[in-house]
Amino acid sequence: MPELSGRFQYISMLNIIYAGTPEFAVPALQALARSNHRVIAVYTQPDRPAGRGRHIQQSPVKQAALELGLSVFQPESFKQSSDVAEFKNLNADLMIVAAYGLILPVEVLEAPRLGCINIHASLLPRWRGAAPIQRAILAGDPETGITIMQMDKGLDTGDMLAKREILIYPDWNAGDLHDELMQIGAELLIPTIDRLVEDGLVPQVQDDSLVTYADKLVKSEAVIDWSKDAVSINREVRAFALWPVSFSQFEGQPVRIWRAKSLDCSSPQPPGEIIEHSKKRLLVSCGKGTLQVLELQFAGKNRCNAAQLFGGRNLTGMSFG
Repeated sequence: MPELSGRFQYISMLNIIYAGTPEFAVPALQALARSNHRVIAVYTQPDRPAGRGRHIQQSPVKQAALELGLSVFQPESFKQSSDVAEFKNLNADLMIVAAYGLILPVEVLEAPRLGCINIHASLLPRWRGAAPIQRAILAGDPETGITIMQMDKGLDTGDMLAKREILIYPDWNAGDLHDELMQIGAELLIPTIDRLVEDGLVPQVQDDSLVTYADKLVKSEAVIDWSKDAVSINREVRAFALWPVSFSQFEGQPVRIWRAKSLDCSSPQPPGEIIEHSKKRLLVSCGKGTLQVLELQFAGKNRCNAAQLFGGRNLTGMSFG
């Protein structure tokens, strides 16, 4: 892996390749385009069908790159030697990666003269992997943040260049945390590069004894188990707010739970039973504690709150699950 420390101080402007795909990666690209460095290419995943109509859509990063007048490359993978050769021919000083979504082989990681760095949405070595935002919420972490790190052939194992931490507020869901972290990533990126250019940074080795892994989300995790405690269920609702969204069965149909709040009070009713439904609130019994459902969505219906739902039907005594 190329050494970053000490080599940037001789370079005032870097020729940079940027690689990212979702909305999370857009602010950092925009910040980079405003900097004194030169974005010579943007890599993003190929256009794919999305939405109910399954129409072909460009990634948020591609849309942003085209608006900025930047060259866009979209290989399916880097398994083809032609794609690797095309990448090498760009002769970049540095590659910056943010939620790109493709595995980069070692020959790509080592192609830029100064290697590759990654904007990762956790305080490494905690939550290496695909879903650090959601796993931090599920675990009840009080804080998280952004780490900018060197990339190597391991899964988020490279040396750390910069960090910034933030609190995870109790009412934040994955969307709130995502939006906060993507802005922090953009704010932290340029000063980190500039410090490397000016005087060098000494990379910090990760402590492997502190590693945790943020496994990719699967839809089955979003099924609510009402026998769990209300605190855990509320964390799941918050963590899965972007995808796959927590849900339960009600009269044979799935009901999505978009927002909720855990309460300490318990009830003798079995888990999943609606112990109170009024214009003010909808309370569901859990294995421990009570979940106040703030926003839900029945199949084929719009999202609504307890008051809107009460106007059509009182659900007290009925059960989820």
